[in-house]
Amino acid sequence: MATPARAPLVVLAGVEKTYRSGRVAFRALRGIDLEICAGEMVAIVGPSGSGKTTIVNLIAGIDGPSAGTVTVNGTRLDLAGQEDLAIWRRANIGMVFQFFQLMPTLSALDNTMLPMELARQGSRRTRVEQAGTLLSAVGLSNRAGRLPVELSGGEQQRVALARAMADRPRILIGDEPTGNLDSESAREMFRLIADLNAAGTTVIFVTHDQGLAALAPRVVTVRDGLIVSDTRRVAHREPNP
Repeated sequence: MATPARAPLVVLAGVEKTYRSGRVAFRALRGIDLEICAGEMVAIVGPSGSGKTTIVNLIAGIDGPSAGTVTVNGTRLDLAGQEDLAIWRRANIGMVFQFFQLMPTLSALDNTMLPMELARQGSRRTRVEQAGTLLSAVGLSNRAGRLPVELSGGEQQRVALARAMADRPRILIGDEPTGNLDSESAREMFRLIADLNAAGTTVIFVTHDQGLAALAPRVVTVRDGLIVSDTRRVAHREPNP
């Protein structure tokens, strides 16, 4: 008997997005269909202004479509209100951005704990222990007390990754997650993300870096608000040093 196909975790159907400023309208997405299954790693590539970031913002519930439907983990995000979306994001989405977006007055440990603090998750002791475990997983157990200004760019991005995983999200979304890093730090960051994917986290990331995109098993290319190619390949993951 054939194994039943997995239901997709992410479904964008007929999605359009138009941004308006006064009388000026810009069509960022022009009617796209996209399905992503649980456990996949997908790179989204394309030139600046093609609609890449708009796609991941829709998947994360940060933005809403002008037309079409966005369903993620069984929830119609295009029908949800802002308060419900905020609760849904905490339970489902972890995000890593190009410019780290750490709180400058908080230590690495406190930045990692922040999502747990906001969700009032567990006791203070439990939050500290979990944040410490996450920092250890990204190789920063000895930097937990440092402020962001005392960390290198690669270290700050690893703190951002630990923070993104604090609520154990089903989906990790990266918007140019290695775009502000040197090549060595970028390779290390990708290895950490690949390890999370291998452990079951669905990973979707936007990148201009064709070398980084080539490491993903699936590459979706966007141009002028349309998906122009969707390629699956065998990932050539770099071995751990």
